[in-house]
Amino acid sequence: MAADYILPDSADPSVFEKILRILIILGILFLAGVLIWLLGIAPFRAFTDIVIRGGEERSLAVSGSAEYSTYYGFSRDAILTTAGITNNSSYISTNVRQAEKALMGLSAFESVRVFKHFPDKLQVVLEGRKAVASSLAYRDGRTVPVLFDSQGVVFQIGKDIKEGGINRHLPLISGLVIEDPVPGMRLPLIFSSLWKELEKIGDNAPELLAAVSEFRINRRSFDGFDLILYPVNRKVKVRLSEINEDLLRYTLLMVDVLASREPMVDTLDFRAGIASYKPLEAHSE
Repeated sequence: MAADYILPDSADPSVFEKILRILIILGILFLAGVLIWLLGIAPFRAFTDIVIRGGEERSLAVSGSAEYSTYYGFSRDAILTTAGITNNSSYISTNVRQAEKALMGLSAFESVRVFKHFPDKLQVVLEGRKAVASSLAYRDGRTVPVLFDSQGVVFQIGKDIKEGGINRHLPLISGLVIEDPVPGMRLPLIFSSLWKELEKIGDNAPELLAAVSEFRINRRSFDGFDLILYPVNRKVKVRLSEINEDLLRYTLLMVDVLASREPMVDTLDFRAGIASYKPLEAHSE
């Protein structure tokens, strides 16, 4: 009778096990497809989203209703072309360091950062140079205006200066010798401290700069330089050995007080630390 007993076939899988195996196989195939897409296809496809960020981003109307964006005076196409980004550029083919270096060749930008976001997005972050002063330069036998930043980098020249680039809060610097200027050239390092102070004053108290029509640099015989300040609506000149916000504020106050009391004052001198002045008839240029 023992021979007539048949044991159940434990090797036959149950329905549940069959479904589980199928699900595992499908899961593996799905994951393999995702990995192939992410690692083998998507990074080689052209960017689907390119974003450019800049402090002066704005839209300009063209031909009626059409619009395009500018970033510190450059169009989107100009920025992408300079960076070497084309319609076929992809995550794999784009070298962000080379793109940043190429864009930094444009003197209008103080800093450039390019980011790739896996698998098919690109972001360009631009920071433009901020003018702290304007001056006059000589190019091709003509006098042309130039703008430069707190590092003494000339970045806009003549007709390239955007509308509104020179405003009443931007001081005019005379006494500089700038010949054949080109975008990106640097002014002498001896004036670096002056540009830094003008930037601070412009940020904290632009009304003080608006009260001055001109700063003239007067180079000393051996080293350094003095400043001659020309206030707006006052004929009094002011000689300074340095400039900062507090000194400029005090200087302009003294000019107003002195001009109201001594109308014949020609020059107010702060270089010795104690203010002194010269009457108009006693002064000779």
